Amino acid sequence: MYIFAFSITYNFHSMKVKTSRLEALKLIISSKELGSQEEVLVELKKEGYTLTQATLSRDLKQLKVAKAASMNGKYVYVLPNETMYKRVTSPRTAGEMLQHSGYLTFNISGQLAILKTRPGYASALAYDFDAAGFGCVLGTIAGDDTIFVALREGVSREEVIDTFASAIPGLRHLVDPSKK
Repeated sequence: MYIFAFSITYNFHSMKVKTSRLEALKLIISSKELGSQEEVLVELKKEGYTLTQATLSRDLKQLKVAKAASMNGKYVYVLPNETMYKRVTSPRTAGEMLQHSGYLTFNISGQLAILKTRPGYASALAYDFDAAGFGCVLGTIAGDDTIFVALREGVSREEVIDTFASAIPGLRHLVDPSKK
């Protein structure tokens, strides 16, 4: 029984580490122009993640990372749905970016809510919202950094904000103050 409990604890810890590493990897790819796995490994090491090239390769495949030509013609890693090749203009370390929420703005207009996120976050977050079964939500559609949320008829603005605030820390600060 002790071995079983250790196995559960170990698996939970390793999943947590992997999730953290994948988040750091997405932030690094969206903020830097990296053209080789060696360059990515160096950046991950700066953030405290030491891994093998094989593990990095599996992570890149899981995130569906591709290579695309940058503005200067160099081929660099990009996250899926980055059709316009988005880059952060003032790069910060992944550690600094992980200290802040991935949510940028939240606005409601009629039966539609729009949530803006950092690049690469929207799809996973929309999946989580759909899985949560929020009563005021019919469904979501996500791009790379935007989630469209179809709202049920008759729900109040306050009900929508309260529902999403239960899942998103600090959401009330993201809502347009003129519309609260």
